[in-house]
Amino acid sequence: MKHKASIFGMYVSPEHRGNGIARTLLEKALLQAGNLKSIEQVNLTVVTTNDSAKRLYSSIGFHSYGTEKRAIKYKGEYFDEEYMVLFL
Repeated sequence: MKHKASIFGMYVSPEHRGNGIARTLLEKALLQAGNLKSIEQVNLTVVTTNDSAKRLYSSIGFHSYGTEKRAIKYKGEYFDEEYMVLFL
């Protein structure tokens, strides 16, 4: 498992969205991961209905490799999560 890194819980508040902050945060995290010689891939999950986040991740090079149905339950409502990976 030492060859993998994970991005977990990335969030930009609504009033700061659309300014490239999420892209910058992600690029900086990937740069740090790339500097660690043992890291070969970065994994993340994203709620399937979060189209803007999925577009961002895809534009940086992440690829989908599966979906977990009913991965999150919040206030009685279920949400599916898409699994994505970027090979460094």
